[in-house]
Amino acid sequence: MSQLFSPARTRGFLRATAAAVALSSVLLTTSCGAADESGGDAKATAAVPAGFPVTVDNCGVRTTYDRPPSRVVTIHQHPAELMLALGLKDRMVGTAFPDSAVLPELKEDYEAVPELARKEPSFEKVLDAEPDFVYGGYGSAFTEKEGRSRTAFADAGIDTYLNREYCGKKKVTMEDTYDEVRTIGKIFGIPDRADKLVTDLKSRVGRAAGKVEGEPDVPVFVYDSGDKAAFTAGGKSLGTELIRLAGGENVFADLDDVFGDVSWEQVIERRPEVIAVYDYAGAGSVEQKKRFLLSQPALADVPAVRNKRFVVLPLTATLVGIRSAYAVDDLARGLHPESFR
Repeated sequence: MSQLFSPARTRGFLRATAAAVALSSVLLTTSCGAADESGGDAKATAAVPAGFPVTVDNCGVRTTYDRPPSRVVTIHQHPAELMLALGLKDRMVGTAFPDSAVLPELKEDYEAVPELARKEPSFEKVLDAEPDFVYGGYGSAFTEKEGRSRTAFADAGIDTYLNREYCGKKKVTMEDTYDEVRTIGKIFGIPDRADKLVTDLKSRVGRAAGKVEGEPDVPVFVYDSGDKAAFTAGGKSLGTELIRLAGGENVFADLDDVFGDVSWEQVIERRPEVIAVYDYAGAGSVEQKKRFLLSQPALADVPAVRNKRFVVLPLTATLVGIRSAYAVDDLARGLHPESFR
């Protein structure tokens, strides 16, 4: 195999270290917007909303919210999109680390929120936005070695929440997405809104899955990145469930991890009929990835390569967030186009 670009290892590393990040944080019981002793905090004098206080356990950190957060910084795109989908733009004072193009219906609201950094912002940069809540998408949002540990934020009086995908739980499913939406809805005192969004997402998944019901499963190889070896989604990834719901089968569902390396010989042996290409910055463009796969003589007889059958998924669509429901529809259309004619 020729060398085109280095395999992406960021998410694999983050998943392996997420539990360590959580364990390094002490169990916290903090309050959001507590009154100062002088009574000068206007927010503190406001009536406590119905349903509060609310206590949430998240990745080993317990937080009690006296009232919904009012100044939120999101680090990584999928938490930002989830917040916007819940109608919480007015609570957002900063975003960071966009992975891909924002959903069209959320684009205007997303662009209205200040972007603090193209990657993870420094601890000081986050503090400059004066948040009372920081919502991280990957474990790297709260990397201790960069000064952004959850303990550091707690010491600064700022509550934090980490996407449940990085709590050290091995297998990830669509239920994690629905639970994530409901938990954020609980923290912000909008459970009805969260329930409605979950219903909408489930309906989106159900419509797509219904279209391909009864169709034979299509063998799918997930190509994240890599040249000497292929970095792919394993059986514990959300991607595997998305493929299943879309009428396919991940040919590496037996890989006992969320992501991992496989040899090109294994790819050839398993003869995928469709290749799902994950699209995100830092691992080569989609066109580069396609050209690489199509240019390898050893892959020429792989059905997906021979027939040039690719489905492109933004990385954000394969994570615990609202995009996963959209991904089922995109995958189903790519795997069973005849069912959508």
